[in-house]
Amino acid sequence: MTRRFRGESHHKVDAKGRVSIPASFRRVLEAGDPEWTDGLNPNLVIVYGDHRRHYLECYTMEAIEEVDAQIAALPRGSMERKMLQRLFHGQSFPTNVDETGRLVLPAKLRQKIGLEGEAFFIAAGDTFQIWKPETYEEEELAKTEEWLDELPEDFDPLIYLDKARGEG
Repeated sequence: MTRRFRGESHHKVDAKGRVSIPASFRRVLEAGDPEWTDGLNPNLVIVYGDHRRHYLECYTMEAIEEVDAQIAALPRGSMERKMLQRLFHGQSFPTNVDETGRLVLPAKLRQKIGLEGEAFFIAAGDTFQIWKPETYEEEELAKTEEWLDELPEDFDPLIYLDKARGEG
């Protein structure tokens, strides 16, 4: 089983767009890069997507190869395949972690999400996301809190796992 990203953290972004990646995230990137060995820097792909996406999604090499295989399985010439190729191949940035455990985010990506002095990292299973902290709080955190507020006090979200297995 592939290692998963877990946790969240805030990190400073310098004027050149360099930002440290949480150490635990670096271990997952290493495990998810078939070409990585000690002494090398792990590769990853940052998908920035269209105008509606207000964050950067970082994929391990194994995770993006899984997405690529699913796209390639779609009928050649289909609108779905064309659009997914544009979103995941065209609107992405292959990169690697530098020797000091940092990502260098190009100005284009920082401008797209309004990233300046600080970045918020949050795990999303086989990917992790980089947000401008204020945007995350306004958009995603608010959605989660609203969803939870609609549920009974004694609600246990683990019930959804039973539904995923066809139980309950």
